[in-house]
Amino acid sequence: MKALDARFGQSIDGLEVRWREIVGVPLARRSEPVKLVKSRVGPAALEIRVEGPSATLIQHQSAEIIERVNMFLGPGGVGRLRIVQGPLKGPVTQRPALHTPRHAANRPLDAAAEKALTESLAALPDGSLKQALTKLGRKVMG
Repeated sequence: MKALDARFGQSIDGLEVRWREIVGVPLARRSEPVKLVKSRVGPAALEIRVEGPSATLIQHQSAEIIERVNMFLGPGGVGRLRIVQGPLKGPVTQRPALHTPRHAANRPLDAAAEKALTESLAALPDGSLKQALTKLGRKVMG
């Protein structure tokens, strides 16, 4: 087994299992490893699936991702990333939600926070602007 491990190294399965530890939770929420494409002349390419607009973020952090993956696979294991946009295939239970649940943001303010918000908007004349700022303030403070 040691000889095989030395020859072929870690597989994509090892990356999938430890992806969150390798790249960190924020990047693991937006990406998943798909396959390692071995090269005859040089290090392999790692194909990563990314959901929509997160591709720019992943591309921007590609050098750091390659460095972290190489810490796991061994020096020179991956030389470049190939980013593919598409829906993530991993189980939803393994991927934490990108946003907080809606009901968590709709909690009512406590009395002190409501009083502070009302006092900060007291100088504004009554109207739609004041109502909109009050609603926004409740969302932000909640």
